[in-house]
Parts: sequence; C-alpha cells; structure tokens
Amino acid sequence: MSKSKPNNTQKGESLSFHVSGMHCASCASLIQRSLKKTPGVSDANVNYANEQATVVFAGEKINTQRISEAVKKAGYTAHMDDDAAGDLAEKERTIELKQLKQQLLVSLGITIVLMSLMMPFIPSQLHNPYFAMFLSAIVQFWAGRRFFKGAWSGLKNKTANMDTLVTLGTFVAFTYSTVVTLFSDWFVLSGIETHVYFEASAAIISFILLGKYLEIRAKAQTSSAIKKLLGLQPKTALVKQSGTWIETAITEVIVGDIILVKPGQKVPVDGVVMSGETSIDESMITGESFPVTKKIGDTVVGATINESGSIEMQATKVGSDTMLASIITLVKQAQGSRPPIQALVDVIAAYFVPVVIILSVLTFVTWLVVGPEPRFIRALVSMINVLIIACPCALGLATPTSLMVGMGRGASLGILIKDANALEVANKVKAIVFDKTGTLTQGKPIVVAEKVYSEEKKLMSILHGVEEKSHHPLASALADYAAKKMENKTALKISAFKDVSGKGVEAFVGKASVLIGNMKHLHENMVAVSEDAKDFFAEYSAKGHTVVFMAIDGQLSAVFSIADTLKENVAAMILELSEMGIASVMITGDSEKTAQAIAKQAGISQVLSEVLPHQKEEAIRNLRTEYEYVAMVGDGINDAPALATADVGIAMGGGTDVAIESAGITLLRSDVNLVPTSIKLSKATMSNIRQNLFWAFGYNIVLIPVAMGALYPIFGVVLNPMLAGAAMAFSSVSVVANALRLKRTRLV
Repeated sequence: MSKSKPNNTQKGESLSFHVSGMHCASCASLIQRSLKKTPGVSDANVNYANEQATVVFAGEKINTQRISEAVKKAGYTAHMDDDAAGDLAEKERTIELKQLKQQLLVSLGITIVLMSLMMPFIPSQLHNPYFAMFLSAIVQFWAGRRFFKGAWSGLKNKTANMDTLVTLGTFVAFTYSTVVTLFSDWFVLSGIETHVYFEASAAIISFILLGKYLEIRAKAQTSSAIKKLLGLQPKTALVKQSGTWIETAITEVIVGDIILVKPGQKVPVDGVVMSGETSIDESMITGESFPVTKKIGDTVVGATINESGSIEMQATKVGSDTMLASIITLVKQAQGSRPPIQALVDVIAAYFVPVVIILSVLTFVTWLVVGPEPRFIRALVSMINVLIIACPCALGLATPTSLMVGMGRGASLGILIKDANALEVANKVKAIVFDKTGTLTQGKPIVVAEKVYSEEKKLMSILHGVEEKSHHPLASALADYAAKKMENKTALKISAFKDVSGKGVEAFVGKASVLIGNMKHLHENMVAVSEDAKDFFAEYSAKGHTVVFMAIDGQLSAVFSIADTLKENVAAMILELSEMGIASVMITGDSEKTAQAIAKQAGISQVLSEVLPHQKEEAIRNLRTEYEYVAMVGDGINDAPALATADVGIAMGGGTDVAIESAGITLLRSDVNLVPTSIKLSKATMSNIRQNLFWAFGYNIVLIPVAMGALYPIFGVVLNPMLAGAAMAFSSVSVVANALRLKRTRLV
C-alpha cells in the first residue's frame, strides 16, 4: 500500500482513498459529482459498498488537498493515507453497527409498546395519545434520523430513493397524528373523525432499520478477506549482508537482495532461484495440490511454501509489486467494482414518490376549491389520506422479508448467503466458472491404479515405511495407499533416507536399496523400465495423472498412477445446469492435459488451463462479454480475486477463509451439487420479491383515487384515514405471508 500521491500528476494517473460519512448510495453520487467538477480531475468514481473513491487526473499539477476540499464541500471526509484507510473504515463500521443496533432495539421495543396500547384489554389510563406521541417521537427523530439524512442527500442530488419514501410516509403519519393529538377538539367540533398513526410510523422505521442493520453487517464482513491475505505475507527474510545471513524485516528487503529460504519456510518475496533445488507448494497461487520443482533460474512467488531443499534466491519484486500484493489489490478492487444491482424498489420509488406528492397536492387544491365545508379541514385530511395510503410500510418489507426468508431457507440447505446482491443476481447467471482442484475434484491426490512386479505384502510394507519419512503430498498418497493394503504394520529399519528434490526419494530398508520417484530418477540410477511399465506410464500420463515408479535393489518392483479424482455426482450436476440453460466453464492453473482429462469426465466442454490468479480475474471479465452474468465457484486463495470479480462468487465451505469471505455465497457442506440449488433459490426469491411488490402497491394504488375523493361525487363517501391505515397494514400482512411461502418452495 502506498501513501497519498505526489502533487505532480500525469495524465491518466489515478488515486484511491477512503471516504467516511456516507450512509446511502445518494451520498456516493453527491461526492462523485463534486469530485468530477474539481479542476484537474478527468473522471471520478465513488463506491458506497467499500467506501472508496477513485479519481483519474487530467494531467495538470494538482494538490491532493484540493481533492480533500472537494469531498469536504460535499459534507464528507477524505482520508488520503491508504495504509490507515482499512483500519479506519473497519472502526467506523463497528461504531455504526453498534449505534444502529441500539436504535433498532429501542425502536422495536417502542413499536411493541405502541401496538400494545391499541389492544382493548389494556387499561384505559394507558390509552394516552400524548404518551404515544412522546414514544413515537423518539423513534421518528432519533432512531429514524438516518432516513432523514438519506432523503436530504437524495434531494440535493435531485433524486428520490427509499429514504425519501420512508421519510415522507413516516413524517406525514407522525405529523398528522401529532396535529390530531394537539388539536383534537377542533376536529371534533368540525365533525371530522380522526385517528392517530404513531404505531404505524414507528413500525415502518423499525422494520427498515432491521434491513439496514443486516446490510451494513454484511458489508463490514468483507474487509476480513483482505486481512487474511495480508496475514500470509512473511514478516522477515534471511538476507545476505557482507557474507552473513541477517534476519531482516520484510519491509526493508529491496530488489536485488540475496535471500536464503530453508525447508518449511515461506518464500518472502517474488524472485529467481540462484542456487539449490527444491519443491515449492504453490497451491495459494495455482490452487494445485502438487508441489512444483524449482531449480536455478526458476521464478518463485512470495508467500508460497518451500517444502524440501534450501535455496538462495534473488528478490525481483518486493512490497506492492509482489504477486500476493497484486492479489490483495485485485480482491479489494473487485469487491468495490462489483456491478451495483439497482433495486427494483428504488426504480419504482423514483417515479412513485413524485407522482404521490403531485397527487396529494392536487387533492388538497381540488378539495379546497370545490369541496364542501369545512373545505380546509377536508382538503387537509384528504391530502393526508393520499400520503398515508402511499406510505411504504409494505414496500419496505417487500424486499428484505423475502431476502431474509430466502437466506434462512438457504442456510437450512447448507447454502450461506452473505450478500443480498449475490442472491439477487444469481437468477440472471448464464455461465458458471468452476475451479478444478478442491471444487470439481477431491483436492487431494490418491493412488488410482498400480502394477506390482514383486510380492505385494512385502512391497507395501516397504513403500509405507519409506514414504512415511517424506513430507511430499505424493508421499502421503502412497503411504496411505500402502497402509490400506498392509495386513500388519511392522517396524522396518530404514537408513540413509534421502529426498531428491524434483525426482523422488531413496533409502535402505534393512540391506535392500529402495528408489521411489519419476522415470528420470530410475534412469539416473540405471534401473531398467519394462515395456509393460512404459505402456502404463503412457496410458495414465495421457490422462494427466502422475506416475511413480518403485525399484528394490535395482529392479523395477511397482508402478503407481496418482491423481486428484472427480467428486461424486459432478457430471450429473453439470448436466442439470445445462438443462437450466447455464453453461459450465472449468478454470485451473494445472496443465492442459490434466485439465482436459478432468473436464471430459465432468462433461465440461469449455476449459481454461494454466491460468494464474490475475488471469482468472481477467478471464471472468472476458466471459462477461459473452454471457453477461457470470458466477465463479472456487475454494482457494488463488480464486479470491475471481470470486470477488464475478457477478456471483460461490465458495466451497471447506476452502480457505479468504475464498469464503471474498464470495457472496458459501456452500457449507462443500457440496458442489448445491450450486444448481443456489440458482433455483435465487430465482424463487426474486419471483417472490416481484409478487411482494405487487401486493405492496396493489392495494395502495387502487385506493389512492378513493383517498383523493373519487367516490365522493357519486356515493358521498370520503375515505377514513383509518381505512387508509388498514389498507397499508393489510398489504404488509400479504407481503409477509407471501414471503413465508419460500420456506415450502421445492428446490431440490
């Protein structure tokens, strides 16, 4: 991470920084407009989701102070120190969540009290409208003040949003109820029946605060993925200084330094091997469980693990230039640049709010001009009726209620939905990209075939004894396989054990010499390989398997094929997705031969092999141009950027924490067969939301003409505000009841 940019900037250079004080999407739009108007800025983007602003400079000299002032002018604070921005953002979210939780609990408690006061069994002494007004005011102006801020921000931005609806509906209901309470005698003398709506305004705010709390809590969890990635970086390195190895802080390592990496240690930075030979576990980068042999001239990547021999390497990339730092940047950018899903509610609200205001004013004027006496009172009540009938109680419930029920249903099936956007977008997905290792396959190499040329019981005992001394993943596969074949585990005298990096192992078992490794290892030790063994090697190598030979006393004794096998029912799952009209793509850092072999078994025709993490993220972007909406299923650190970049990221529950937290959906049982179920759940939930929006508006829209007085000229009927409130309540009940149907929807 770097500090703020210098004053002298070049054309196209960008600067990203944290912005505090935003509480809704309208705030982000307001800041963005302010930044774009700043001299020297050619473009600006402000993301409410991760509270990051990015400005692109036009090329002229510009002081970052000018950027800060532009943000301050809009009413917010810019933090140019990028190193401290992450901690600051997390601290702000923690404070906001604590405050929001307090507001939610208080408003819910008051709402319950207000609704209880309406019950007939409550003593008449407690039916005090002034007491109800006092309690309602706490909810309206303390717990609900964020909605007033959001509505004001929207007004400054010349747009109507959900906050506008909430503020308008609750404030009108509260104000009308307050007027009725304070001037009740006036209404009685005028012969107008009155009703207060304190409990309605409090209930609206409480329900919508609940949705807001869930939204911010989910947003607060996304930053932990970055923290875990940062934790992978080694803190120190053994750097050669004046012929001596000195333990040096990683931040002080510079390009060109010679570094010693011992077995079991993490590679500190990106570099090139200068001496020695070893096997490196690069699973965090490639996702593949098989270690990679590294010799002089080969590149090594920071944060990968040196498994066997010691090597000396020269640093080529340090700090923010390393691959790990690039992955962190990609995850951060992808989490912020994920396409925002414009909520259907906000789209409707943008049109609905102005229409309702115009209709309410029109109603007031009409009654004031042509209505019967007392004209002003009737005009006022009719205008209030229109606004109350349009109060967004059901509208506020429509989306969050379905989402909460849908998420609960998902959890019961083993599908953890952490991001409501992911649930919304999943129903639009036309292609799903699957990581190979650990997602489609078991993620652990096992022996799948063998050819034994000597006494099996004795051979398995020797194989188990020798391979137990090695830490190589293939050694574990061979040792486990031998253990299952052994009848009795006997202690063998093993001596002169040697791990030959990139080739295999050798040892003496008693007086017998044992070689286990690849064909090169056998050739170098003058062991003849039979035609039968060569045919075995050719057959399984063509399938992308790793073939290991074993020789005792210079004679070929056995040959084994080791592979990472496909998970159960994967082919059926791919077929189900195809029947749903969804294309499947496999992506992997493994070789093309191995990838094609696995893809053929799974029934996947589109394969992207030998792909590195930054290329995975790029591949997702490219696939978007073909399929528009793309999901990514993965389980490794290397998958994190792609999971965050995809329209929907789906992580396997048994995968790394970074992958899980970079994704919007996690399959808790690590069962890839839950992928189609997740898509079905999304489709069912979105359908339910659309139905809810119909119920939310249906009653209200039908009754708006009645509230305006459409029935008065014919039947002499004017809508009682109580009926307006009843319509609002009935639509809310309909919405909740419909959302609960998701619990019984068939998904599997």
